[in-house]
Amino acid sequence: MRIVSWNVNGIRAVHKNGFMSWFEKSQPDVLCLQETKAQEEQLTEEMLRPLGYNSYWHSAEKKGYSGVAILSKKKPQDIFFGIGDSKIDCEGRVIGADYGKVLVLSAYFPNSQREHTRLDYKLYFCKKILSFLQKKVKEGKNVVLCGDYNIAHTEIDLKNPKTNKKNAGFLPEEREWMTHFLKNGFVDGFRQFNSEGEHYTWWSYRPTIRERNIGWRIDYACVNEEFKSKLKSVEHHPSVMGSDHCPIEVTLKR
Repeated sequence: MRIVSWNVNGIRAVHKNGFMSWFEKSQPDVLCLQETKAQEEQLTEEMLRPLGYNSYWHSAEKKGYSGVAILSKKKPQDIFFGIGDSKIDCEGRVIGADYGKVLVLSAYFPNSQREHTRLDYKLYFCKKILSFLQKKVKEGKNVVLCGDYNIAHTEIDLKNPKTNKKNAGFLPEEREWMTHFLKNGFVDGFRQFNSEGEHYTWWSYRPTIRERNIGWRIDYACVNEEFKSKLKSVEHHPSVMGSDHCPIEVTLKR
């Protein structure tokens, strides 16, 4: 199974920037999207169901904000929209597809904001999604949590750690939660294959920033500990343009 995850920073915007050309070439088994920024009624048929994929959308109540989606070649056994928490689900932050023994989730973690005004909400989200995932694992499911976590975990996960220690996405509380997450039954897929720095998934739109690779690694594919042996590869695709994030690709063994 090939799973691709991408924060598109607006599904309508990315369609204007070559999405279909990329999608026709890539054609993953499952595509997880984050920050779609649209209600279903605002999208064309091609945007909703590209190449005839089964598509499932979970939008925020607020128009033009947040939103996640899963596009799947194979129809899942079940789909869940949100995690059963109204404070989180109203913002369209989590959607999951059940393929039997494997749950694939597309998640868009909150941004703590510049003045850290949403840090408490961010940590609330983190606590709740960890509890949700642990419950699913106890029920016998394996989970693949793809998405924009809005956290650079360690100093090698961003270009300039010293100057960003007080900035959203690299706050001590966020990094501590990520450490806690990875000590409580889950693994960072990319780090199973690559322990080096200079591998990022997000770059500012400011001129030359992406060209000089001044970025952050804030997009992840994490799996439960028992499932890590099924990871064949986890890769970034920084050459794919159209968003300020790049896609990440997970390949699972049979």
